[in-house]
This record gives sequence, structure tokens and C-alpha cells, in this order.
Amino acid sequence: MTEEKSLVRKSRRSSRLSTIVSITLVLFLLGTLSVLLLHANKLSDYLKENIEISLVIQPDADSLTVNELYQRVKSANYVKEVTLISKEQAAEELKKELGEDFVTFLGYNPLYPSINMRLRSDFADTQTIESFISSVKSNPAVKEVQYQASLVESLNRNVKTISWILVGFSILLTLVAVALINNTIRISLYAKRLLIKSMLLVGATKGFIRKPFLINSVVNGIIGAVAAIGLLTALFYFGEQKIPELSLIRDMQLMGIVAGLLVFLGIFLSLICTLFAVNKYLRYRTEDLY
Repeated sequence: MTEEKSLVRKSRRSSRLSTIVSITLVLFLLGTLSVLLLHANKLSDYLKENIEISLVIQPDADSLTVNELYQRVKSANYVKEVTLISKEQAAEELKKELGEDFVTFLGYNPLYPSINMRLRSDFADTQTIESFISSVKSNPAVKEVQYQASLVESLNRNVKTISWILVGFSILLTLVAVALINNTIRISLYAKRLLIKSMLLVGATKGFIRKPFLINSVVNGIIGAVAAIGLLTALFYFGEQKIPELSLIRDMQLMGIVAGLLVFLGIFLSLICTLFAVNKYLRYRTEDLY
């Protein structure tokens, strides 16, 4: 008798563990996708704001005209960052990149001074940039404007495409998650179908029978969600160790939203699936249980 009770306890622990593991894995996948989806816009903004536009200055432009142009650009609401680079600074930067003193080799400095700027993400589109270029090209101090037009177009186009793909994949994964958690819980409760029916036959109310199963489902959902959040945190921690740039787009507020969403989904999905499974066995006739 003691051995039978021990086997029953082991079976219940194994059943509960498999349920929690299933919930954890499903929520981990949903959490990873949610983080990618919510950070897609932030990543897009980060990339857009790192597109550099360079206003190459005429070598004979007077300092007053250049300074007026610099102040004009700096005060524009669509500019995030602007830097005035002299010929000497440009030569020093290129010297560091090349690893040799090309000025001494050539006998003169062939570089031009420039005003380098980065736009705010909301304005980093081809139309806005072309409009800006048209407005500054007429300035006598500007020799030419340099920027990667193809990169801007490609970035804006690809971000939209990737966002829609992530949304579609999120919907599909959510449906798969519901089906997987539902099947896992139904299989777990299948072993208790006779207990459910026995309690009903001895006079227990349906609410009384449901209560311990629903409480257990809430606990399982919370445990699964916490475990999924832990895995997700570990994933992004090690990701940042390998790719330090990821820390630049990390948003703790968005991470908090994802964590709250996982806890809600863990409780909600576990609770709903358990409710349906218990109600199913409550409706069964005795002969249908075997």
C-alpha cells in the first residue's frame, strides 16, 4: 500500500513537472519573440540615428560662413548630433585608421573640413534627407553632401518587412502555445479523471472539485513564467557578453512589460486550459472514463 502511494506521488510529481516544463518552454519562446518585436522599433531607431550625413566644406570658405552653417544645422529640430571637423582633425582620424602619416608622404593635406551630422530617427528617411540636402547645397560654403542613400532606403524597407514577419510569427506561435499547453494539461488531468468523477458521485459540488485544480494551475503558471523570465534574462545577458552593442538598444521598461506579459499568459493559459479539461471530465459519464 505504501509502495502504491509512493508511485502515485511520483506520478503526480512527474505529471506536474512536465506541465511546468511545457509552460516554461512555450513562454520562453513567446518571450523571446516579444522582446524582438518590441525592440524592433528601437533597433530601427538606433540604426537610423547612426546614419551619418557629411557636409564637405569648400577649402576657401571663411570661418564665419562655416560657423553660421554649423549653428544653423545644430539648431535644426531634426538633427540629433552634429560635429565640425577641421582639415587637421580629419587628417588625424585618417592617420589612425591607416596607421601611417600620409600627410608627410604626400607633402600636403588633401582632406576637406566637414560638418558631420546624424538625424533623429523620425526624420531619417530619404525624402527628409533629400529636402535637407537641397536646402544646404545652395550655401556657398558647401562643396558637396555625402551620405548612403541606398542604406537609408534599404533600412526603412527592411524594418517594415521584418516587423510584419515577426507579428505573423507571433500569432502563429501563440496558437501553437495554446494547443501545446492545453494538450499537456489535458494529459496531466487524464490520470485524475476517476478521482474527479468519484468526488462528483459522493456529492461534491463542481466548484469544490474545480478549486484545487485551478489553484494548482495558477501556481504552475507562475512557476513556468518565472522560469521563462529567468531563461530569457540569461539569454540576453550572455548575448550582451558576445555582442556589447545590444546593451545600447536594451529597454528595461520594455523588458518589464514582457515579464509582466509572460506572468499573465502563464496564469491565464494554464487556468483556462485546466478549466476546460476539468469541465470535460465532469461531463463524462462513468462508462466513458474507461
